[in-house]
Amino acid sequence: MGSSIKVTLRKKANKQGHFPLAVRITKNRKTTYLYTGHYIDVKYWDEGNREVRKSHPNSKRLNNLLIKKLAEANQTLIDLQTHKSDISSKQIKKEISTPLTKTSFKEIADNYLDNLEKTNKLQRLSSDKARVGHFVKFVDNDDLSFREIDEALLRRFSLYLKTTRKVSQRSVINNLIVIRTLYNQAIRLGIVDRKLYPFGADKIRIKFPETEKIGLTKEEILTIEALSDLSEQQSHARNVWLFSFYFAGMRVGDVLMIKWSDIYDGRLHYRMGKNEKLLSFKLPGKIISLLQLYEEDKQSSEDFIFPEMKKANLKIPKDIFNKVKSANRKFNKYLVQIAEKAAINKKLTMHIARHSFGNISGDKIPIQMLQKLYRHSTVTTTILYQANFMHKETDDALEKVINF
Repeated sequence: MGSSIKVTLRKKANKQGHFPLAVRITKNRKTTYLYTGHYIDVKYWDEGNREVRKSHPNSKRLNNLLIKKLAEANQTLIDLQTHKSDISSKQIKKEISTPLTKTSFKEIADNYLDNLEKTNKLQRLSSDKARVGHFVKFVDNDDLSFREIDEALLRRFSLYLKTTRKVSQRSVINNLIVIRTLYNQAIRLGIVDRKLYPFGADKIRIKFPETEKIGLTKEEILTIEALSDLSEQQSHARNVWLFSFYFAGMRVGDVLMIKWSDIYDGRLHYRMGKNEKLLSFKLPGKIISLLQLYEEDKQSSEDFIFPEMKKANLKIPKDIFNKVKSANRKFNKYLVQIAEKAAINKKLTMHIARHSFGNISGDKIPIQMLQKLYRHSTVTTTILYQANFMHKETDDALEKVINF
């Protein structure tokens, strides 16, 4: 027997005397209904044309909704008939029900971003929310389905990012990664068939371009340490940067969360904010003299060493995130001024503390030890990172050839 899907006005009225607009599914003479959530007075229903009469104030919007729901239902039915030879009206309803709710890219993306916020993954939320926004603005279609996201669309989006938004290739890849993540979710939810997947070796490839990581030299850091004509704000920014550098480029969020109670037995004991790893490092001599500059502001052993988090509401992760972000922006502003005073032409930011440690360590420290210092989960990550700063072998090889 054949299948049919039609829009209809059901005969059971609500308390206001209005009747529900629905999609009727018939298979083997058995019928089931999917409701749109909208009700109208029977006088506004055109049974012959199966549409809302123009006399209804929202007729255009309601009819567009019905057309959309009917098209979605028919497409889902075709997909089911392609893969299954024997299906009932209830099976059709079950398969269609999910697509009739959250199936568009924007809906899945909004749910993804909501989950990031609920799980307090605020750094990821901040980045991915902007990336989702770029794609939604580009397609200019809140109802864009995953079936419509193909190679051609993604290549146009990549070109748009490069030419209109003027972003780097690395930023383009980061935008595509978010779309890929959401597409994989849609596949798992049964919203789109895996055979339509637009990513892969012979499709849209996700491959980060090599980027140059430049750190300061030992001499440049000695110059920064010796600067004396700094303002109070500049001096504080330098101290936070040096604290990070002395601990192998500790992330600024971790630096600002360090309390006096984390320091005992001549060591720093702390838990990384990124992956919750517990770590312990011996206090270098330079750290001890730096800490003495902040001891007079110490209120208790549970007080933060640096002032930025003293007024943070520690029960609200978003407040912590915002204060770290604001502090990082402030530090970077003053670090630019410090670089000028030190006659350093390289970019100087909080993140450069990590690159500087890598640059100075070079190939002097075993990779396994660097992995511990960097707090990397795998040694492969350390090898790839440190390769940016290991030049001795290539330098020696070059000298052997041209030094004649």
